[in-house]
Amino acid sequence: MIGIGVIGYGYFGPNIARCVAEANGTTLKAIADPSPAAQARAATRHPGVTIDDSWQRMLTDPEIDAVAIATPTRLHYEIALAALMAGKHVLVEKPITPTSREAARLVAEAAKRRLTLMVDHTFVYTGAVQKIRELIDTGVTGDLFYYDSTRINFGLFQDDVNVIWDLAVHDLAILDYLLPAETLAISATGAGHIKGSPENLAHITLYLEGGVTAHLNVNWLAPVKIRRTLIGGSRRMIVFDDMEPSEKVKVYDRGVEFHDKPSPEEIRRILPAYRMGDVWTPHIPVKEALVTEVEHFARCITQGETPLTSGESGLRVVRLLEAASQSLAQRGHPIDLSPLRAA
Repeated sequence: MIGIGVIGYGYFGPNIARCVAEANGTTLKAIADPSPAAQARAATRHPGVTIDDSWQRMLTDPEIDAVAIATPTRLHYEIALAALMAGKHVLVEKPITPTSREAARLVAEAAKRRLTLMVDHTFVYTGAVQKIRELIDTGVTGDLFYYDSTRINFGLFQDDVNVIWDLAVHDLAILDYLLPAETLAISATGAGHIKGSPENLAHITLYLEGGVTAHLNVNWLAPVKIRRTLIGGSRRMIVFDDMEPSEKVKVYDRGVEFHDKPSPEEIRRILPAYRMGDVWTPHIPVKEALVTEVEHFARCITQGETPLTSGESGLRVVRLLEAASQSLAQRGHPIDLSPLRAA
């Protein structure tokens, strides 16, 4: 059994602690939070677990093999680096760090010490995203054309990150998992409407290798909560609606077809043939994604596997977040990420 300590018991920490206690292969050893109220809640929900106001003492406990960090983003780097240097495996909430420089340091430290560093990009571990990856890998969708996501809701406003770092980070992690294509450039526009608060809405466009484009619409100031993604391919199209209670993924056998290799003159005369086929809903496991993630974390520690959401993937996501923020500050000017062009 992998002994895990949870650092931070505010917004998301209780979920991680519960899943660590429930998952196969892990045991909840300790919870640390400076808030007396949080400590009281933790003690009530997890009797027999060590409750502390100091995460530093957790790093000296030989019964704790790993820590799960669920603190504000600005504290991730300090805590994760200290944990790695103390010989602990690390699962850290998204985003991994506020800067790519800090993320790269954590990746290097984990590699040097042969420790597992994993980022809590929970959506990657949902049955829906796992099924979409399977549909893409097996060629069901054909060549991908686009990824279009709407991720909006009313609140929660953050004081340390803008809406891109809070909501778009989910889609950037999903894209990193689903598509092997490299992002060549990124553009972002947005605005903040609440005085003293960072940007609360943004529109982001990513240009990927092979002509794939991704468009992300994120917003804290919408009257309704929507979590819907459209994925278009040459053979089939996918609708992923995370708000659906059961049929979260639907596959549409629809597309547009032209004659094989028409000449430029023929293209002007040819009308496209629209294919309107069946719609089907694949079976998706109902197991909680966070429990799946925690069990994956434990397996990576015991078997030396590379996590699906490794420190390296977390670093790639932060680099995209930084580029999007840079474009946002330049009113949507595209930021070139191509290493060939940069060279």
